[in-house]
Amino acid sequence: MSGMAQTNTRTTRRFAYVPGVHDRAPTTARSPIKAVAEDKTDIGPLAAIATAVAFQPGAQILMEGDPAEHLFRITSGVVKVYRTLADGRCQITGFLFVGDFVGLAPEDTYLAGAVAVGPVTVSRFSRKKVELLVAVSPLVARLLLRRACSELIAAQDQMLLLGRKTAAERVASFLTQIGRRADGDHIELPMTRTDIADYLGLTIETVSRTMTQLREDGVIDVHRAKVHVLRPAELEARAEAA
Repeated sequence: MSGMAQTNTRTTRRFAYVPGVHDRAPTTARSPIKAVAEDKTDIGPLAAIATAVAFQPGAQILMEGDPAEHLFRITSGVVKVYRTLADGRCQITGFLFVGDFVGLAPEDTYLAGAVAVGPVTVSRFSRKKVELLVAVSPLVARLLLRRACSELIAAQDQMLLLGRKTAAERVASFLTQIGRRADGDHIELPMTRTDIADYLGLTIETVSRTMTQLREDGVIDVHRAKVHVLRPAELEARAEAA
């Protein structure tokens, strides 16, 4: 991920695109995309160029390899990000939440695809307009730089997760990370166990078995897609050493 805080012609080629079909949002009820009321909080000058868009569960928000034209900020819901291997298999590389940006890319095309896990709303920004704002607004430049740095840190954390942690540590780490984003002990997991397993590099059976063990040990309580962390300190300890 390249730095965003450039102030001249070097500000070009920094962001990415959403598929053209989403730009032509049809008005029929079957469309996966529609306009919604805009959330203008916490994005400074970007609010003036934002267009609110909604996606149905499972809708493709952007496609890996598509040309760069737009940038998105999630205002509600969860988005899963994935990369495609040469043989067509996909690997989930992360989950993005409210406040995260989707579509940050160093060149003219997206390096990853993104899909709405459940109902998702986003603020959509023209890449060209964002580049102009970056050139004149230190606030926007800092905001995007922070988000780019956050993505880099998340990528490093994922490398550690897959490279050094046990299965039990991976599941505990995942729940701890989601809990921190939820800012509480009640966690919503809208993604499927298959998605979680793919992201953690585990089998579905291992994820289910580990969640069951955490529940039996009184660390968490699980009810469908909702997880109540009963002993946060214990969960964090297990994230570091099973």
